[in-house]
Amino acid sequence: MGIRPARFRPPTGASSAETVSLDGDWRFRLFPGAETGADPADDGSSSSNSSPASDPWDILTVPGHWQLAGAPDAWPYGKPAYTNVLYPIPLDPPRVPRDNPTGEYRRTFDVPESWLAEGRVVLRFEGVDSWFTVAVNGTPLAVSHGSRLPTEIDVTEHVRAGANLLAVRVTQWSAFTYVEDQDQWWLSGIFRSVSLEHRPVGGIEHVRVSAEYDHTSGEGTLRVDVTGPDGEPAPGARVTVAELGIEVGAGEEVTLAVDPWSAEVPRLYDASVTTDAETVALRIGFRTVSIVDGVFLVNGAPVKLKGVNRHEFEPTAGRTVSPEQMRQDVLLMKRHHVNAVRTSHYPPHPHFLDLCDEYGLYVVDENDLETHGFIAAGWRGNPTDDPAWTDVLVDRVTRMVHRDAHHASIILWSLGNEAGEGRNLAAMSAAIRALDPSRPIHYEGDWSSEHVDVYSRMYASTQEVALIGRGEEDALADGELDARRRGLPFMQCEYVHAMGNGPGGFTDYDDLFDAHPRLMGGFVWEWKDHGISRREDLDAGTGETFYGYGGDFGETFHDGTFIADGLLLPDRTPSPGMVEMAAVYAPVRVDPLDVDGDGVSDHLLVRNRYTFRDTAHVRLAWSLHQGHEVLAAGELDDEDTLLAPGEELLLDAPEEAVALAAQAPGREPVWWTVRAVQRANAGAGLDAAWLDGLDGLDGEHVLGAGQLLLRAQRALPEAGDGAASQGADGGFAVGPARFDRAGRLTALGGVAVRTARVDAWRASTDNDHAKQWEAARSDEETWYLQGLALLTERLDTAEVVDDAVVVSGRVAGPATEVGLAFTATWRAVAADAVDLDLTIVPEGQWLGSVPRLGLLLGLEQPDPGAVAAVEVDWAGLGPEESYADSTKAALGGAWRHTVADWQTRYTHPQENGARRGVTSATLTLDGGRTLDLEAADSELGARTLPGLELTLRPWTDQALHAAAHPHDLVPDGVLWVHLDVAQHGVGTAACGPGVLANAALRPAPARLRVRLTVGG
Repeated sequence: MGIRPARFRPPTGASSAETVSLDGDWRFRLFPGAETGADPADDGSSSSNSSPASDPWDILTVPGHWQLAGAPDAWPYGKPAYTNVLYPIPLDPPRVPRDNPTGEYRRTFDVPESWLAEGRVVLRFEGVDSWFTVAVNGTPLAVSHGSRLPTEIDVTEHVRAGANLLAVRVTQWSAFTYVEDQDQWWLSGIFRSVSLEHRPVGGIEHVRVSAEYDHTSGEGTLRVDVTGPDGEPAPGARVTVAELGIEVGAGEEVTLAVDPWSAEVPRLYDASVTTDAETVALRIGFRTVSIVDGVFLVNGAPVKLKGVNRHEFEPTAGRTVSPEQMRQDVLLMKRHHVNAVRTSHYPPHPHFLDLCDEYGLYVVDENDLETHGFIAAGWRGNPTDDPAWTDVLVDRVTRMVHRDAHHASIILWSLGNEAGEGRNLAAMSAAIRALDPSRPIHYEGDWSSEHVDVYSRMYASTQEVALIGRGEEDALADGELDARRRGLPFMQCEYVHAMGNGPGGFTDYDDLFDAHPRLMGGFVWEWKDHGISRREDLDAGTGETFYGYGGDFGETFHDGTFIADGLLLPDRTPSPGMVEMAAVYAPVRVDPLDVDGDGVSDHLLVRNRYTFRDTAHVRLAWSLHQGHEVLAAGELDDEDTLLAPGEELLLDAPEEAVALAAQAPGREPVWWTVRAVQRANAGAGLDAAWLDGLDGLDGEHVLGAGQLLLRAQRALPEAGDGAASQGADGGFAVGPARFDRAGRLTALGGVAVRTARVDAWRASTDNDHAKQWEAARSDEETWYLQGLALLTERLDTAEVVDDAVVVSGRVAGPATEVGLAFTATWRAVAADAVDLDLTIVPEGQWLGSVPRLGLLLGLEQPDPGAVAAVEVDWAGLGPEESYADSTKAALGGAWRHTVADWQTRYTHPQENGARRGVTSATLTLDGGRTLDLEAADSELGARTLPGLELTLRPWTDQALHAAAHPHDLVPDGVLWVHLDVAQHGVGTAACGPGVLANAALRPAPARLRVRLTVGG
């Protein structure tokens, strides 16, 4: 009777013992405080409602959160609220406010008479937030906590054959709220499944699996210990692995030749564990995790973790995630070259671990612990250092290990997240080591790493990571601890924060991980935006559905957009940051290399970055292409390209490709692109599982890509000899361009021009808005101080010089001396074409970076609604957006989009959509007119940059900056075109380092040259 010891959780349906799901419709009422007055014998039916309140009981679906019961149209039981660090209640542990929303749940369940003849009857709750009491047939039986951990309650003595009443009371706040402050929506209720289980006499209570692999002998050692209901070894328990031809008694150790499990080759063996009363099916993977000389090893080989942090979240259901949604997560991870996941910041739904075993992902399983809000009190009273909390915290890690330890995918246990330092770290570590000494232990919050096996940090800069990789980090005051820590591998448990437009600087970290054996990789923060579905008009239930963040639900205390920081947008659309991650994490990297040292990449370096696989499943396909035209294509010889794990291959372009490139007509650049492609039908039973149904690739999958520029774009032909003229009204004409007397461009071939001026501002990204750690100000603050958000134009001269219209002037903002002097020279090419040569010279004492340098062009369109449908045929680096520090996924080529396609619908609107290295583009405008852009190379200081950066929008940057959500953006009838020499990088300053020096745009003289041709 009461709470039972934590029990391992076999896969759903794996036990022969009978189980009944209690998921589905429950009766429910929400009360304002924990003293509900509801009778646990009240079944909630209208005919027997004995509640002190007159309101009827409702129906609520379990599992689920009561705050999301009516989303996105109605919110009958309160609304979600988001905070990152600070508690939304007073910091007054263990007390909580009197206003404490409390849900009363009721349902009946049937117990078969046979269950009561022998054995026990158990209720199992997989997850309840945050504290709950359970009563059966009116008798209170147990209280429990640990929102993301299972609770089992023996109800044998309190049930009868046939119908029984289950009453569960759940409070939103409890003492345990103080250890569950995990950067997420505060959502309450029975959010994971509930089941009724029959535990037979002589059944299997717990299974401990030890399946080690010896890489030197190729043998695995298996031992399975089976515990019965009395906590003692189960009599007569047997373990069978038919594929290996073994049947042994529980507790016996057997050694035999096996294939090992890894994330790359997730080999599992089906086993059955049997007693006279019960059989449980398990999937066993043989693998060994170790640390040798400061290097993290799996099966004796160094492994780099290319990871993501994953909260459990869905936009309509919160932390109630279905098995199919979990599978979608795993498939997307595998298809984007992720090999590891950290279960931030609690044990996940156990089915997710089944999937990680099956498909192959390394897992850092994290304890349900975070006390971040104690930072507001200088960590005084922190449960991590309070002996009153020792038993609670040890109980949590114990339940996690008991539930999950049989999973081959788990390679590290984590004590929790951002819970400070203290004596309970040692207690939790000791408890884990007693249960499972086979896995290392992780915890980031104590940088001394005294009680763990890896040195972990979050958002350490590339400079610091390089020092750590070389073993040259700052010393600890305690010499023994310092020496111990220098012998540990280093992991970034969070890095390259993927909030909004970003992350930037990804490649810089990855290069360091590759370069230093001590660096074991890291985990991107984070996997998915946590936007909650809601409608624009909540009261009427009408309007566009969008994804809300902090403050969108009437919260007065919240952390705003910081919940929208994922690689996936809320609807599971991969962001450009996720595409960049896939290119950085590519298992077969194809990178340009300057072998001759002349600053020009002349070879491709192909690297097999798998740890355990050769490239027999990979073919190297190449194409020679100019614009949309493929000039030649082929495949490299298999005998020359088969690479063992870690091997490299240096490629140069075939002679025939070089010759064709030199002879290619036109001025567009010619690229030689090599793609590492998954072979069709290769790895059947290995890769097929996660490649099956891959949209648009017919079962093929790109594992890495790179290219060489075999011929740079040719110079624009000289302008024609068409003369510029000045009319009687004082205005100017040159080719298709028309100007007023001051020199303002007013039309291009009949297309009205709303504006055409030098620009140096962008709608701030989340990273621009945030202040880099220890920086004096954010990039956005710097730009505002320099007046860049309020630029105005001064035109000084406009005249005809040598058959060209030359306009000079200056743009600057208010209250600042800095500005940008410019000279724009417009020269006719033909009646329908004009060349623009724009030079920009910064003036004054600048404070730091600038967002962009270039020309803003506004083209009026007859139909405002048609702007988003404008077609764009362009050549440059693509196809997705890219910035100076997010370049790995962008390849030279040609693509067709619409202006709508050009936009990235970030949960929080911000700068987006830039395409770099654009050499040409054709815009098919409303009404059938076309505008061709042909760009010469740009100049920035002493650097020459290919083409220009092109951004297209159906709204202004000011509207983009002001928008809170994508539906706030409405086309205004103007196609806004940015022709930039360069843009500032994006960095990860929202949490971590800002834009690195190699991607920062500093004020410098700039030159932009483009030919504009109007047709139609």
